[in-house]
Amino acid sequence: MWSYTLKRILQGIITVWFIATATFVAMHNVPGDPLSSDRAANETIRANLEARYGLDRPLFEQYLMYMGNMLRGDFGISFTQQNREVNDIIREHFPVSATLGVLAVVFAALGGILMGALTALYRNRLPDYIIMFLVILGISVPSFVFAALGQLSLVNLNAMMGFSVLPVAGWGTVSHMLLPALVLGLGTMAYLTRLMRSSMLEVISSDYVRTARAKGVPPARIFTRHQLRNAVMPVITVLGPAIAAITTGGFVVELVFAVPGLGRYFVQAVQQLDYTVIMGTTVFYGTFLVFMVILVDLVYGWIDPRVRLK
Repeated sequence: MWSYTLKRILQGIITVWFIATATFVAMHNVPGDPLSSDRAANETIRANLEARYGLDRPLFEQYLMYMGNMLRGDFGISFTQQNREVNDIIREHFPVSATLGVLAVVFAALGGILMGALTALYRNRLPDYIIMFLVILGISVPSFVFAALGQLSLVNLNAMMGFSVLPVAGWGTVSHMLLPALVLGLGTMAYLTRLMRSSMLEVISSDYVRTARAKGVPPARIFTRHQLRNAVMPVITVLGPAIAAITTGGFVVELVFAVPGLGRYFVQAVQQLDYTVIMGTTVFYGTFLVFMVILVDLVYGWIDPRVRLK
């Protein structure tokens, strides 16, 4: 298990280095000038800003400085937000995105596992057709469409009831989180439902399930101890990347529902060519995704020892 763990950690470190290097190269090849704003009113001010951010040095020196700062956990100072460090932006706003993402993952995992199991148990019957139709919608329709439809439906419902059932936008209470988390988790829920259905159908036709039925094991016990437990393994495999993807991929949903998460600052940084914020958040998101993949690999290797031999 130790060799398997060290191998996965080494692969993760190489992946993070590649993400950081690719981000650095991409940002320095993007057309535009991060200091082309009104702050660089004359050459003296521009020279001072370039010296402060290290832009007056050769590109390779900038890369070494960038990698050295990243190894110390220092992502630098924002180009556009005066005297504000990227670390502070991440520290203050990532917990909001993470809270929304975790709640969305709970919705997605519970809904995906339950609906996937139901579609397999009621294969080629009405529940299967209805759920699979909803799954196709969840995969095909973008999240911002669901966000707009959810807000519109909520406005009409609040008007019909005469009081606010749920807030339309904003942040601060659990009621503010419910609709954005549901919208954010719909795509992942649909994907997990299809994955769980395929896995469940494979388990239902397996030899040990037929043997359990032949021995007279109650159907409820067969479902919980044999079918559900074994069918959920592929879902566990993709759950880690799904957590990272939902947690870091809710930019549009955060904007629509006015959620003060990290996604809003990332979008603003892209619009304003704020190099340090873009590179810092990209490396942070990439590291978080790699960490979740490694964590799932370790859990999967602990559950199924055969994985460690690969």
